[in-house]
Amino acid sequence: MSREYPRYPLVGVGAIVIKDNKILLIKRGAEPNRNKWSIPGGMVEAGEDPRDAVLRELMEETGVLGRVLGLFGIYQYVERDHEGKVKYHFLLLDYIVEPIGGEPRASSDALEVRFFDLSEALRLDLTDTTRQLIQDLLNSGLRPCGGGLIKYVNTEPRRLI
Repeated sequence: MSREYPRYPLVGVGAIVIKDNKILLIKRGAEPNRNKWSIPGGMVEAGEDPRDAVLRELMEETGVLGRVLGLFGIYQYVERDHEGKVKYHFLLLDYIVEPIGGEPRASSDALEVRFFDLSEALRLDLTDTTRQLIQDLLNSGLRPCGGGLIKYVNTEPRRLI
């Protein structure tokens, strides 16, 4: 199925990687939202578990190995064309992922990869869903703990559709 003008919403995943109280972001190299910053992620392949997909996409885009800690939230992205037809429609499962290896480097469709303070990240040209995600992270009750990781305080997804 084509990503543009899909018949049904497509399922994607995103990796929320926090290290030293900073979030890992990529500058997107493909549409939609080319040149905007977002969390690493991509599409779930047929037959693939979303938790495996998020780790695969994280590695492909950034070179970072991770371990899924839990689902943070479910977000939706819908973009319409000038005629009002749905051009893109994604349901995005965003997971908290602990980095366990590798060094961040841009690859796959990422133009750039960097860690940002959450408040600093809000000043970037972000995708709409990433902006909402970062706002939700700041309001979530997640707290820094040893090693700069985030301790998951609430196991319920933050943003349901």
